[in-house]
Amino acid sequence: MVDDRAAGIAAFIEPLRVEPGTKVHLAEDFDPGYKAGIRKKKEGVELLRGGIELLADYQRRLAAQDTYGVLVCLQALDAGGKDGTIRHVMSGVNPQGVSVSSFKVPSDEELDHDYLWRYACRLPRRGEIGIFNRSHYEEVLVVRVHPENLERQKLPEAARGPDVWERRYREINQWERYLTDNGFKVVKLFLNLSKEEQRARFLKRIDVPERNWKFSAADVRERARWDDYQRAFSQMLSATSTQWAPWYVIPADHKWFARVCAAAVLGHTLIEIDPQYPQVSDRTRRDLAKVRRELERQAPEGAASDPYAESAGKPKKRGRSGGKG
Repeated sequence: MVDDRAAGIAAFIEPLRVEPGTKVHLAEDFDPGYKAGIRKKKEGVELLRGGIELLADYQRRLAAQDTYGVLVCLQALDAGGKDGTIRHVMSGVNPQGVSVSSFKVPSDEELDHDYLWRYACRLPRRGEIGIFNRSHYEEVLVVRVHPENLERQKLPEAARGPDVWERRYREINQWERYLTDNGFKVVKLFLNLSKEEQRARFLKRIDVPERNWKFSAADVRERARWDDYQRAFSQMLSATSTQWAPWYVIPADHKWFARVCAAAVLGHTLIEIDPQYPQVSDRTRRDLAKVRRELERQAPEGAASDPYAESAGKPKKRGRSGGKG
């Protein structure tokens, strides 16, 4: 059954995967309105519920095994749905096993280090899922669209040449290879929003008073650079989708479907890791059996000696007299 589920998830996300070595033309290759033939939102909600249950199960195993970590990189234009994706997809997991980091304009301290330093400082631990709400890819997206940001990074003149972006692509690929070689899986999700859907979401933020706080005039100014961002995204996807850390382009015009896709990609990664609960030694099992017998002897009269075993349908024992109470 697990194999069937794994095969189904793998087939579902395959159209979203950026094949390493291919050249991406975002507007031509990926449809923001794609729904994989799912016509009703209700169907999507059911799929998401199943995905959340799967993630909760595997996240518990990941934490217990304490061998692998998972880094999720979320990239999108403004109003792409990053926050909602995190909130819904991770709703069933233990909050102690998940960390979320959002990266804003770099501080003076961060600018005094290399451009990957602040991201390295927020990497997940083993057994943990770490989410970057915007990630190190900002360094080849926003910084590329706004080259004045590159000037603020105090780079030596030789490091600011025309090959800076190709060099950063290479450095990022190597850094992610280093992470995966050391047991940290990298999951990269680009929420692909259409220009018209972004316009509609901006208007909703203005029209609905409870959403006014989410609106920023700066977002609209960035919208004027739409074509520049589309080129930057296309070049980034082409250069940094690798066998060890491929990109998945998530259709984001339908929020419910984007969440289904994000849960499926993360679930696929965890299934591939296949984390297992640690096996205890024979000596530990003997110690546990001894402790169980002692705890069972402490059951009050009429109480089940082992309530969990009784609820699981195992033979019943009663405290003290052994009567039925």
